[in-house]
Amino acid sequence: MILQPTNTNTIFTGFGGACEGTNPGDPVVVWDKLAQRWLVTYFNYTTNLTLCIAVSTTSDATGTYSRYSYGFGSTLPDYPKYAVWPDAYYASVNAFGTGAAEPCALDRNAMLAGKSKAAMICFTPNNNNFSFLPSDLDGAALPPTGAPNHYVELGNSSNALDEYDFHVDFVHPKKSTFTGPNSISVPSYALACEGGDCIPQPSPGEQVESLGDRLLFRLAYRNFGDHESMVVAHSVTPGKGSSAVSAMRWYELRSTPVGGRFSLYQAGTFQNQSTSLWMGAVAMDKQGNIAMGMSASSSAVKPSVWYTGRLATDPLGKMEAPIIAAKGTAVEIGDSQRWGDYSSMSIDPGDDCTFWYSQMYYNKKHGGTASVDWSTRIVAFKFDSCK
Repeated sequence: MILQPTNTNTIFTGFGGACEGTNPGDPVVVWDKLAQRWLVTYFNYTTNLTLCIAVSTTSDATGTYSRYSYGFGSTLPDYPKYAVWPDAYYASVNAFGTGAAEPCALDRNAMLAGKSKAAMICFTPNNNNFSFLPSDLDGAALPPTGAPNHYVELGNSSNALDEYDFHVDFVHPKKSTFTGPNSISVPSYALACEGGDCIPQPSPGEQVESLGDRLLFRLAYRNFGDHESMVVAHSVTPGKGSSAVSAMRWYELRSTPVGGRFSLYQAGTFQNQSTSLWMGAVAMDKQGNIAMGMSASSSAVKPSVWYTGRLATDPLGKMEAPIIAAKGTAVEIGDSQRWGDYSSMSIDPGDDCTFWYSQMYYNKKHGGTASVDWSTRIVAFKFDSCK
C-alpha cells in the first residue's frame, strides 16, 4: 500500500511548539541506510524560526517518530540540507538575510535511541561560505573510523571547490572542530544565469530560477577501500556549441589512499545544443558508475525530466546520451520564477545498483500551470553491468 500525499507536519501532531500545526518550509527526507530509519525535516517560519526534525522509530515511514525542535532565534535556517554519517546527522543551513552558511551536527545516537533531547552543535556562520553540502554516505563500507564529515561548497573563484572537515564531539562539545578550506582546483566555469532567473520556457511560461549559485544536493560519498569518492553537481553556463543558458557541471572528488585529502579525479560539463539543463542531482553505484538527473527546458521544450549516466570504464569526464524520463506538457506561470530548489538522485540500499531519481515538472493532464499544480516524476533505473 502507498500512503496518499500527506503534509509533513502531521508527524508533529501533539508535539506542541513551533513545529505543530504549521505548513513546513523546505521539507527534506533522508534514508539512514545504517540504522534503517527515516530522517524527516523541515523549518517553521510562521511563528518561530525553527528546524523541526523527526527520526522514525522503525523502518516504517508511516509509523511513529522521535521528534525534536531547534530554535535559531531571529535567523531563518534557510535551505537546510542533511547527510547521514556514522557519528552524527550532519546539516547545513543558510542564515537567511546574511548569505552565510552554518554547519551543524545532530546527535544521531540520541535520536535513534529516542531520547527526549538530542544535542545540536553548530559553528558560527561565516560570510565567506554559502550553501555547504555535507557528505552523505552510500554503500556498505563505512568511512575510516573517526573520519570527519566532509563539507563542500563552490569556492570564491571560478575554478575551485572548497572542502571542510567537521569533527563533532558530543561529550566534549568544545573539542568539536570545523577546519578548512582544502581548495580543490576544477576546470573553470561560469555560474548559470549568474545564479539568477533565466531558464526559458515556451510561451507563455516565465523564466525560472537556475539556482546556479550553489552546489546541488546531494554530496554523495562512497568508500571503495582503496579510495574514497564524492560526486556532486551544479548549473553552469554552457560551452561552445550550445545556445542554451544552462548546463550541468559534475565532479568526482577522490581521496587516495583512504583518509587522505580530496582532489579532483574527473569533471564534465553535460550540455545540449539548445535545451537548458539545470537543477540536477548526481550519485554513484557500487561499481563506480555515475548517474545524473536534471530539468530540461527551452523556448521550444516544455520543462521535462532528463537523466544521463556513465560507466566507470567510460572516458573520464564523459556522460552518455540523455534519456527523457518525463516530457512536460505545460509550463510554469505566476510562481515568481521559483523552481523546486533541488531534485534527488539516490541509490537503492537493497542492491546498491538501482538509482532513484525524483524531479518536478508540469503535467497538463494532472494539473495546470499554477505553482500548486506541479507534478513529480520518480524514475528507477540501473546499469546492466551492476548486479
